[in-house]
Amino acid sequence: MSYPNSTAGARPARRRGRWERYKVTRPFSGQDLAGLWGAIIGVVALAVLLGWALDMKGGVVIVAAIPFISQWFDSRRILFQFDAAGVRVGNVILPWNGVTQFVVATPQGSEQALIGARLRPGAMLPAGAQVQPQHPAMSAPLYVSVQRHKFELGTMVTKARKYAPAHIQVVVAEPSGERVAS
Repeated sequence: MSYPNSTAGARPARRRGRWERYKVTRPFSGQDLAGLWGAIIGVVALAVLLGWALDMKGGVVIVAAIPFISQWFDSRRILFQFDAAGVRVGNVILPWNGVTQFVVATPQGSEQALIGARLRPGAMLPAGAQVQPQHPAMSAPLYVSVQRHKFELGTMVTKARKYAPAHIQVVVAEPSGERVAS
């Protein structure tokens, strides 16, 4: 098959969609799982009630609610994410034009890795954004702490090259200084 404006045998550029993203999540918590199961039970109960009261098919309610429940549960667990829409660090969502670098630090002797976003000069955090106290190993003002085993630098760099704008760099902060990840 031949594609217009492409060299022979080359694949067309992949479409950048919402599903193409990089994310790091927090571990499951009992509170989050209780909320998930509560939402599922509530939707099923609503479906049964509507089915009984309105002689409506309850399956419609369940199928319609599944994406919303899934999105709510996923958003509670995300610590760091970037996709076509922008960057999310904790509960702060930033547009791509406000971010210049991702900073990664892995303090010695810690089970945690720190992932942050360095903002362009003059960029403001959204109103109500909560910033953690400065960590000695992290030079970015906005960061999250993730479990080290859930984070892989190589995957982050690969996805950043593939999905992030060209101006974004991934920088590794070490005690001897910072270096651009390759």
